[in-house]
Amino acid sequence: MWHQRLSKILGVVPDAPRIARRVARERMIEAWSKIVGEFIAAHFAPVALREGILYVRVLQPALHYELEQISKIEILRKPKQRFGTKTIRDVRFRVG
Repeated sequence: MWHQRLSKILGVVPDAPRIARRVARERMIEAWSKIVGEFIAAHFAPVALREGILYVRVLQPALHYELEQISKIEILRKPKQRFGTKTIRDVRFRVG
């Protein structure tokens, strides 16, 4: 995948793993509305990608409940397909 190629290119840079993580996070944020659709993108925003966990800000508590209980698997499936299971292995929602 692209992050493996980036790691090879940046392998000589001491902070290469950190740089690769930042690039992955920025690519996720840029692609968010295309991945999850306009409705979800309007109400939820990715805020961090750390150690394979995508943290998403949810604007309303009721939507948080629905995501955790009903839609989490579907929402997680789409970024995994696009970025791979090594980049994103879980998603966590936070109200705020």
